[in-house]
Amino acid sequence: MKIIVRDIPPRAAWALEQAGVHPLLARLYAARGVRAKDELDDGLARLLPPSGLKGIGEAARLLADAMAQNQRLVIVADYDCDGATACAVGVRGLRLLGAQNVDYLVPDRVTDGYGLTPPIARRVAERGADVLITVDNGIASVEGVATAKALGLQVLVTDHHLPGPALPAADAIVNPNQPGCPFESKSMAGVGVMFYVLLALRTELRARGVFDTATQPKLDTLLPLVALGTVADVVKLDANNRRLVAQGLKRIRAGAMPAGIAALFSAAGRKAAQATTFDFGFALGPRINAAGRLANMTLGIECLLTDDAGRAAELAATLDGINRERREIEGGMRDQALLMAESLFQEDEEPPPAISVFDPDFHEGVVGIVASRIKDKLHRPTFVFAASSAPGKAHELKGSGRSIPGFHLRDALDLVAKRHPGVLLKFGGHAMAAGCTVAEEAFEVFERALAQVAQEWLDAATLTRRIETDGPLAPEYCRADIVDTLHHEVWGQGFAPPTFSEEVQVLSQRLVGEAKNHLSIKLMHQGNPVDAIWFGHTEQLPARVLLAFRLDVNEWKGERKVQFLVEGAQT
Repeated sequence: MKIIVRDIPPRAAWALEQAGVHPLLARLYAARGVRAKDELDDGLARLLPPSGLKGIGEAARLLADAMAQNQRLVIVADYDCDGATACAVGVRGLRLLGAQNVDYLVPDRVTDGYGLTPPIARRVAERGADVLITVDNGIASVEGVATAKALGLQVLVTDHHLPGPALPAADAIVNPNQPGCPFESKSMAGVGVMFYVLLALRTELRARGVFDTATQPKLDTLLPLVALGTVADVVKLDANNRRLVAQGLKRIRAGAMPAGIAALFSAAGRKAAQATTFDFGFALGPRINAAGRLANMTLGIECLLTDDAGRAAELAATLDGINRERREIEGGMRDQALLMAESLFQEDEEPPPAISVFDPDFHEGVVGIVASRIKDKLHRPTFVFAASSAPGKAHELKGSGRSIPGFHLRDALDLVAKRHPGVLLKFGGHAMAAGCTVAEEAFEVFERALAQVAQEWLDAATLTRRIETDGPLAPEYCRADIVDTLHHEVWGQGFAPPTFSEEVQVLSQRLVGEAKNHLSIKLMHQGNPVDAIWFGHTEQLPARVLLAFRLDVNEWKGERKVQFLVEGAQT
């Protein structure tokens, strides 16, 4: 473990401070590449214009024509939080703009697999659709789109994933990552892309005289959903995404949000009036994702679509229950998978360069989360496999992988496929997360092949876990109101939450929690005693230690005290 302090450009920090930004925030923003105060303007007027997206004009005209003829629109969603929010934004937004005939369909993770497949296209046609709209998927669905077109459907693909070698033959494609698209923000989530399509559709309908600027529907009611999906999908929070998220948070804090989002805050025991990006990523997102992992994502989408507070509360309670079940399954699997991973090396040895584990009792719905937990603990690219429960696929294993910086997981799978033809039945993904299917008898070949690629690509520096921090925290900033100020800002992927680091004196430490798996610490920070907790850590710390920590507030009997959340230690 190595703790690295981010470089803080002094001129940028000074310029921000002179422009009226809080000194601590000025330092944090400068370290994250912000150079001027106007970059922090989160007003809607500062959003990148929809016209910059390739294909968005065709998409708007296609939808406007379909609405004018009262055609049936069916959205094909994805079974994660981005897909669910994108679907809800699509259905709500199209209805707001006057569409009378909007429906949706969400594939099942186990039986259907990912994306617009030919069988899904046929199911959409059977529903009497005229127009098929994909959200958060479709850019790689060449066969699915071809099937839909052969059945007489018009197809609009809205997606944000990287395209394959060939684009589908859709009537319109909106994806900032398609070839030739000049749109600056390549990091928009699927929900953001669908929101932009609705903005363009409203402009088109205005041009056709359906309404004017005074009578047009307000689409900003959709921003809480856009914010939730954007953060939950862990896309890079560039300036445009931060604006979308900030706008959504403002509305939620003011009490303006769909009934389902309010109900999810309640089910998670969080306060919507103090909503943060952390709530999206760790409270609401997992509850919606749980439906796609263990049940049916229709539950999650219905929760986001209903305007009935009672129905929303019922659905949120169901999602909360599914998430508890997911956590139980994940906990048992994680412990078992970790034992299997740790059996691959001796206690005094380094872990292998890549880790692959499989157990017949693993649940395929949570292999990705378990892979993420092992990757976090051992700092190695990790794949976790479960037996496929899809009909007729009993001898196939479905794996989900998570990676570390410096190891492109999808490229690694590509190389495994080239070196060992036939081992990978299917694969896809990104640099940091990927999935694949292998025959059960080929698992050991895959395990060795992935480890071989990792051996070639990774060096000692990459295999050492690094935590980037913002350096020491001045004692005058160790206050609850400062923590509130920090929590109020938009942090996330690519715009990391503030993490500080310095050497502290450990006064006392003990294990806490039901399983005694968290370390509670009392320490001395620059002459002041502070409570700290290190979740999931059980090893005792030395009397003096360099800690990386985030800030939180602990409330007890009406008193609010700063607490450090420990991220790592360099001893």
